[in-house]
Amino acid sequence: MTEPLIEAEQVSEIAFGFMASKALFVALHLDLFTHIAAHTDTGAHANAEALASTSGVSIERVTTIMTALVASGLIEGGPDEYRNSPAAESFLVRGARNDFGDYLRYQIDRQMFPFMNQLEAVVTDSLTEDHTDSYAKWMADPDEARLYTESQHAGSLGPGRTLARLVDLSNAEKLLDVAGGSGGLATRLCEAYPALNVTILDFPNVVQLATEKTAHLADRIDVLGGDALVTKWPGPVDAVLMSYLWSGVPGSAIGDLAAKAFDVLTPGGQIIVHDFMVDDDRQGPRLAALWQLQHLAFIPKAISLTPGVVKACLAAAGFVDLREDVLIPGMTRVVFGRTPDAD
Repeated sequence: MTEPLIEAEQVSEIAFGFMASKALFVALHLDLFTHIAAHTDTGAHANAEALASTSGVSIERVTTIMTALVASGLIEGGPDEYRNSPAAESFLVRGARNDFGDYLRYQIDRQMFPFMNQLEAVVTDSLTEDHTDSYAKWMADPDEARLYTESQHAGSLGPGRTLARLVDLSNAEKLLDVAGGSGGLATRLCEAYPALNVTILDFPNVVQLATEKTAHLADRIDVLGGDALVTKWPGPVDAVLMSYLWSGVPGSAIGDLAAKAFDVLTPGGQIIVHDFMVDDDRQGPRLAALWQLQHLAFIPKAISLTPGVVKACLAAAGFVDLREDVLIPGMTRVVFGRTPDAD
């Protein structure tokens, strides 16, 4: 349980948190973490002068940015020799095995960050027509759809490996990935289960990129352009995956999504719901709660999901043997279930 705040400085940490976020995003756009890694690999000192030269930014500005990163714990050292923190080295250097920098520099900075400016308008019902208020409206813009889907791909491949370990699809031949985006999760599942074939259902501007990203699995992954809320789902299938979908639609729609999944699944077929979920007592985790707030900023009728809410909805649709697990620690969980066996 999170301890209640006491000091003014603790309030300021929250209020000023966006400044640290922007320092991180600017550093990613300038490839500063990658430059530091390159200097370290060659035995050279990644000092302020070297970073200014490689990034094309004045030494004064680089020093200010790097000081903020040092104070935030992302960078170690000082102007004479900067070093990536272990987290920065693992996750923010281009080409690192666990690199998800593109997800942060593009989707989070370029798209999600600006959406928070309309949160007040959402909660006060004062959105205007020029605001984005649904994924359907947002993904209708080809450029926005490509940027979102491209960056999301970088953030899905790692969790996809975890999902493949948590679920047993050894007896499944067909999986429907509803709102499957770029196919990051589908790719990892196909790699883990050679007999599995996947259909990705997502908006037309999204599945266009999914076709490119999964070209090496074209014989096993196909796509269907449409809106998960209105498009007829193909079936029968042995498994249905819905990742980040329930938090991205009006709360009133999740019952229909569960019912659609039940209808296309074979007897004993598996349901997999992955999303941002807070604990049932709604005390955290903090990152999951913040992501739910982010979704509210452009999905005015989105609801706060918990494992209990998801399980209750699935049970109402007829699913049995419901269980939950953590997928991304502190952020997302996955609920598994199945349809009853045939009589």
